[in-house]
Formats: sequence, structure tokens, C-alpha cells
Amino acid sequence: MSATGHTLFDSAFGTCAIAWSERGVIAVQLPEADTASTRARLLRRWPALPAAEPPADVRDAIDGIRALLAGEPVDLGGVRLDMHDIEPLPRRVYEIARDIPRGRTLSYGDIALRLGDKALARAVGQALGHNPFAPVVPCHRVLAADGRPGGFSAHGGVRTKLRLLAIEGARAGQQPDLFGGSADDGTP
Repeated sequence: MSATGHTLFDSAFGTCAIAWSERGVIAVQLPEADTASTRARLLRRWPALPAAEPPADVRDAIDGIRALLAGEPVDLGGVRLDMHDIEPLPRRVYEIARDIPRGRTLSYGDIALRLGDKALARAVGQALGHNPFAPVVPCHRVLAADGRPGGFSAHGGVRTKLRLLAIEGARAGQQPDLFGGSADDGTP
């Protein structure tokens, strides 16, 4: 990766955005209410980041994100992320979340335990609420302790989280799915 920039791209969910540095992807933005809002939310943190043609590895990331949002069984684990500006705790949370397989979920508490302290569950939720890499860091795969979806900071909130889980074959427990039924439990 030699250039830095951002670009918008269409997906089954709507217009997404991605930004990159020389070290890797620095942000992915799921669709907002409209294209201008998607770009604006991405650029809040990097206001001077120019629109640019993405390098090959970012084009590959875009293709993977499009495939995931279209319901294809893809693995985004190979997408190189630039986390040099991310604090150590959130960075570790993102690394753990990236290891959650498609169709599976963990709770905030499960991740806290993997960090070594169940009391960190709230900090895990806060880190995931600020995840700049969704869905490459699949924060939608992290649920509340009772299997309920918990929060989701992307446009559409929990409905978007449930949609992502549904296309991956995972469902949050005791919550209506997108088709009006209810899920049995939080782990497929």
C-alpha cells in the first residue's frame, strides 16, 4: 500500500466507505442514511483524507466486504488493518473479535474473560461501540450475556446487527429475527 485515501463503494446494504493508510485499512464505514452521510461519518476522524483510487489490497478488501454483505461465506481475516492509533485494550478486543468465526457469537463477558478479567465486559462494549473497522472486525458477532444483541453503532442499530447475524447464519437469543420469528439461543 503506497497511497492514503478513501473511497465509497456500493454493497447489498447500501453505499459503504473505506479509508486506508500506507500500513493498511484505517476505517470501514457501513452505510448511513445516504451517501453524503456515509462519507461524512468516515471523514469525521480524518477530514483531510482525499478521495482516491484504492490500491489492490484495498480493492480486495472491498470485494470481500461486498461479498459478506451479500451473504457469501467469506473470511475477512486477511484484510490488513492499520491499528497504530488504536489504544492497547480496544486493539486486543478487535483482535479477539476478528477470531470469532462466521455464524458464531461471543458475549461481551466472553471477550472480557479472554482479556483476563470478566469486569472488563463494559470496556469491551465501549471498544466495540467505537470499532472503526466493521464488518472487518465483526463486532456484530458480540452479544449481551443473555444472548440478546446488545447495541450496535452503525446506522440502523440493532436491526443492522441482526441483519448481519442472519446473513451469516447466527441469531441472537430471544430476539425476533428479520422475518418475525424468534431465535432460540445466542450460539448457533
